[in-house]
Amino acid sequence: MAIIKRLVAVLTLAALGGCATISEPDQQVVLVQTIQDNREVAGIGCVLTNDAGRWFVTTPGRVSVRKSAGKLWVDCKRSGHGVGQDVVDSRANAGALMGNVVLTAGLGYLVDKRTGVGFEYPDTLTVLMRRPDVYHEAVVDEVASNTIY
Repeated sequence: MAIIKRLVAVLTLAALGGCATISEPDQQVVLVQTIQDNREVAGIGCVLTNDAGRWFVTTPGRVSVRKSAGKLWVDCKRSGHGVGQDVVDSRANAGALMGNVVLTAGLGYLVDKRTGVGFEYPDTLTVLMRRPDVYHEAVVDEVASNTIY
């Protein structure tokens, strides 16, 4: 009986060898930059949010976010400079994906998807800022185009 338990333990560890959950960090550092009128704008406050948490950074700047299989929302705003928003999809890490397919027959992928560790966001996030007057006009146009019954 003890031999069977050891064999199961060894096979389980071998199967999870390609699993990023046990071989990679759960954090990723991303660079956030903001652009307005084809120029980089510094000093913009941005909030990054995914299903694993929320982080703040002032651009241009780096911030450590927790990896997730879900989307990363980036909301930036500064008085006088307007607002900028972006949504970034995470992608499966190629090395972890191959390890999961070869070593775990896909079992590790399911674990990585649940924990988010086998997924990554782009290293650089560029958010396009809209000027306050452009943003205000867009909101007014949207409200004016809504038909009230």
